[in-house]
Amino acid sequence: MSARPLLAVHEVHQRYHLPRERLFGARPVVHALRGVSFTLQRGRSLGLVGESGSGKSTLARLVMALEQPSAGEVRFDGQDLATLDAAALRRARAGFQMVFQDPYGSLDPRRKVLQTVAEPLAVLHGASRAEQRERAAEALDAVGLRPADLDKYPHEFSGGQRQRVAIARALITRPQLIVADEPVSALDVSVQAQVLNLMQDLQDRFGVTYLFISHDLAVVDLVCDEVIVLQQGRIVEQGDPDRLFKDPQHPYTQRLLAAVPGRDAIPQVLPTTA
Repeated sequence: MSARPLLAVHEVHQRYHLPRERLFGARPVVHALRGVSFTLQRGRSLGLVGESGSGKSTLARLVMALEQPSAGEVRFDGQDLATLDAAALRRARAGFQMVFQDPYGSLDPRRKVLQTVAEPLAVLHGASRAEQRERAAEALDAVGLRPADLDKYPHEFSGGQRQRVAIARALITRPQLIVADEPVSALDVSVQAQVLNLMQDLQDRFGVTYLFISHDLAVVDLVCDEVIVLQQGRIVEQGDPDRLFKDPQHPYTQRLLAAVPGRDAIPQVLPTTA
């Protein structure tokens, strides 16, 4: 018997109703996702790739239980997230966290790093201030920053360091799954390499499972075990990154590959600081 997947998405559809164009007319409907299904095993990395409007960010919101699907199921560790009450969903959220695209916009400039990193621990677990500081220091250490950095503000860090802070925040609840939405696209190429290297190290150390959201096949090729290509809310191709790079079958995948320089776009020999 195969192991139960950590994340299972089954026949998910997501529809959005737009405002009426005429007073008595029907409301237009946008189909953001159309019958998407996949599974993600523990300790693995899956990349969702597609252009703007492909549905990848919508899918990320469903996985994070920020929205409920119009149809289908999103199961985390066997639980259908849409069926959980508020208390059960709060407990489940400790098992999945998110890293956002913009390391500048995702951190509140008015809050010290301690407040930002420890917030999920305070909200989801009601941890004491002493425990918050201790766990936040551990999280910063895990991403290569110092405990003294807890008392700094975001503007005192470089872009790569800010993304490390964002990753520390995601780690604070010791989640099983991290959803990374374009986690390096706002960074310089050399810093991208350092952050991706860090994320791989954390996976090796803590067994974290990753769902990467990206428009760039070169990025997911470096860090993912499997890639799903989304176009207009549908999966058009899925498989091993090596196979997709060497022999893409769908014309849309071929166009995505033609738009990036390839594997050498991000250095494979990665520096240790960012």
